[in-house]
Amino acid sequence: MKIPNNMYDILKWVALIALPALATFYGLMANTWGLPYGEQITVTINALGTLIGILIGVSTLNYNKGEK
Repeated sequence: MKIPNNMYDILKWVALIALPALATFYGLMANTWGLPYGEQITVTINALGTLIGILIGVSTLNYNKGEK
């Protein structure tokens, strides 16, 4: 499945910038303010970012194979 360029750019930004920033922010705020499930939410957000990154990588490999 080919991801359109604009969708690729958005997903890449989400996986590389937004989700890690959100995970760090929530982890720090949970620790500072005693918010619930700090570790679980942080790990889940990071896992989602990793999943998106892997899916982008697979899509990129498939796209590059099709160009040869």
